[in-house]
Amino acid sequence: MVVISWAFIFEAPEMDSAVDRMVVERGGVRTVIVGVPEQAAVVAVAVALVEEGAQFIELCGGFDPIWPGRVMEATGGRVPVGAVGYAGGASVTRLAEIFAAPA
Repeated sequence: MVVISWAFIFEAPEMDSAVDRMVVERGGVRTVIVGVPEQAAVVAVAVALVEEGAQFIELCGGFDPIWPGRVMEATGGRVPVGAVGYAGGASVTRLAEIFAAPA
């Protein structure tokens, strides 16, 4: 029986949120991890996840700071919305280097 249901949303190129998702259910906790291809897609995906029963949502730290508020607004404040953060400027700089590196 699921007691807690939550979702984590991340961004990566060419993601398809209908397909690029993973669901883990253990000990009454349902975790849904979903990829979106661009940051603006997070709003519609978050609304759908809440409709599917997500009780709270966390956004990957790579999202710009405007998105948690937009998700909160779009979901009508029905669920808490969090955003992962990175530890200080050095972490953010290193993250930017990783994404700037050629594939």
